[in-house]
Amino acid sequence: MINKLAIIGIGLIGGSFALALRRAGMVKHITGLGRSKKNLQQAQELGIIDEASADYETALEKTDLILLAMPVGQTTEILKKIKPFIGPKTIISDVGSTKQDVVTSARLLIPESFKNFVPAHPIAGAELSGANAANADLFVDKNIVLTPSDETNINSIEILSKLWQGCGAHILSMKPYQHDELLAMTSHLPHMLAFTFMNYIFSNSTKKNTESLLNFSGGGFRDFTRIAESSPEMWRDICLANRHLLLQQIRAYQNELAHMNELIEDGDGSALEKFFLKSQITRKRLLNNKN
Repeated sequence: MINKLAIIGIGLIGGSFALALRRAGMVKHITGLGRSKKNLQQAQELGIIDEASADYETALEKTDLILLAMPVGQTTEILKKIKPFIGPKTIISDVGSTKQDVVTSARLLIPESFKNFVPAHPIAGAELSGANAANADLFVDKNIVLTPSDETNINSIEILSKLWQGCGAHILSMKPYQHDELLAMTSHLPHMLAFTFMNYIFSNSTKKNTESLLNFSGGGFRDFTRIAESSPEMWRDICLANRHLLLQQIRAYQNELAHMNELIEDGDGSALEKFFLKSQITRKRLLNNKN
């Protein structure tokens, strides 16, 4: 149980964290901060937060945990704003999809509080955003990756872990680079493919055939393109923050696509079937291991 939680960015992740903790009875008071007064007002009306504030000094007074739940591109700016008001025992954490850049910024900008900074990333989400998207069940049976540094306070890690477990999540721990490398393949690249495919559809369709495209698109089209509805701002920041590792994955994927292109050009049905079979087996194996 913590007395006061301050969340900067009451969207899908920040709002869901608040709702889940409130349901679990693990927090007494939640303050929300953010750029949109309308979104904060909605969060208060929905019971996600107890109060909305634009004043960092007041909002962060006697706060047990500050959660950074805004796009990763805002990390530097927000850390500068909160630095003067972080208490000596206040835990700071984030929920960003990239970790190396966040850890570097925190080490540089809040050195006195860095020992209480516990970077985190919930492997959960949806294409929705804003306070209205918050869902208390979002983290149930999902993995939360913590990427603490060697100097991170063990007590801070334990408190944050218990809070996430109270949300129904499973805790994993790894190094920031390892996290960014894995997410570049499993999350960042798939989003780039979905965005690119929808831009391809836009560039190669006309008003006349758009309706036909929708009429003849099945579940595969909808499943593959669903994540293209995700926040453009958030994914812009993720691309820039993890660009080196993401570019490696894009190049590797282009090689696979080029290989499939050759098989189709050659009319090699046997090789194509083996190519698809390998993919099918890989997916089944991954899902079986997860279950």
